[in-house]
Amino acid sequence: MRALVISGGGSKGAFAGGIAQYLLEEEKQSYDLFLGTSTGSLLISHLSLGKVETIKEAFTQVNQSSIFSNNPFLVVNKNGVERIKINHFNVLKNFIRGRKTFGESFNLRSLIEQQLSIDDFHTLKQTNKEVVVCVANLTGNSVEYKKLSDCSYTDFLDWIWISCNFVPFMSLTTKEGCEYADGGLGCIIPIEKAISLGATHVDAILLDTEFQQTNRVHSRNPFDALSTIFSFISDRIEVQNIHIGKLVAEDYNASLRMFYTPRLLTTNSLVFNQNQMKAWWKEGFEYAGKKLKKG
Repeated sequence: MRALVISGGGSKGAFAGGIAQYLLEEEKQSYDLFLGTSTGSLLISHLSLGKVETIKEAFTQVNQSSIFSNNPFLVVNKNGVERIKINHFNVLKNFIRGRKTFGESFNLRSLIEQQLSIDDFHTLKQTNKEVVVCVANLTGNSVEYKKLSDCSYTDFLDWIWISCNFVPFMSLTTKEGCEYADGGLGCIIPIEKAISLGATHVDAILLDTEFQQTNRVHSRNPFDALSTIFSFISDRIEVQNIHIGKLVAEDYNASLRMFYTPRLLTTNSLVFNQNQMKAWWKEGFEYAGKKLKKG
């Protein structure tokens, strides 16, 4: 049994899409399991259906308005560097409404429903492929994995959306009596889960460099500081996920291929720039080709 696993990484998911496209269309890989966290969860349903061009077009056309129904920050380009500033009016508006987060991402939920039709869902149900989305149950203090085969159409769309909700910048969602948020808060790259589900080979796409290539810039405002803190935490979680995944793969005699980004793509993956994401998708495709041809 073969598995494709894609990590979280916000807008960097475009790079993962390019790698996945090469694996599916050029290397002719066939997978039984598709697992994703956060941005990875947005890709895996279409990839499992073989609808690469559909998800490529959708993924590389999004912008801040596509994601946020109430955007908590402003993106400012200074000297070619994109930085985040607080949108004080929108944040205040959210607090006045009694929301628990700085911003809201209901537009993303609508976008997911537009892109993954009920016909696509039922088509996947009828195949022998399994699609698994990782979410963080904050109430239960646990990481959960939601299988498409166990879900209704509406529930599965909810879980994809929830897996992408990077709290406290995006929506905190209550479902089944629990508060849920971005799966990356607990598991960035679910290699271990893929093997526990029976995978004997795993292709894992990680949206970070294998080794740290730069120091983070100093924070200039509270949002910068929060982003830096969460990035640090995510990096530590990812290192643990990879370490455990490699040990489990060895214990179960499963083969594991890792695909990292060859360079630092961005220091802020909550900035969705269409031109940049199109370039990353192309770069990911070309990078996979070079890496695999080298052996």
